Amino acid sequence: MSLDIVDVSTVPQFKAEWRRLFDGYTIFYKREPSDAVAEAVWAWLNDPAHEEEGVLALLDGKPVGLAHFRRQPRPALGVDMGYLDDLFVDPGVRGQSLGRKLLEHVADVGRARGWGMVRWTTADDNYVARTLYDRLSKKTSWNLYEMTL
Repeated sequence: MSLDIVDVSTVPQFKAEWRRLFDGYTIFYKREPSDAVAEAVWAWLNDPAHEEEGVLALLDGKPVGLAHFRRQPRPALGVDMGYLDDLFVDPGVRGQSLGRKLLEHVADVGRARGWGMVRWTTADDNYVARTLYDRLSKKTSWNLYEMTL
């Protein structure tokens, strides 16, 4: 078994496979997949001027997981940190530490850029992922709010 983590922008031939994973992530969070949303995100990931970045986990050359992340300023400390927007592993290959490998990759990027930390949110009922997150990170006491505009 060979695992590689590659930047989405370097593998345009995997757009359909990325889309399958992105749609899986979307459906997991009970949203309807959208061509317009997927095309916008794909364009961000392939635009060097856009802050959103993405990687694919390739298992024996086949895309089986994704992570989308970005730099986020942390004004309280005057430093940058990372923010993990999306993490998804194909259900058919879960249990092989691919989520951990994707998180470790994002952490390596963050360390190389001097971020100091990476944050993310997940659904309260995402128990399987939260088990992994509890092993790799610390749950904060913050509550998340959204203001619809």
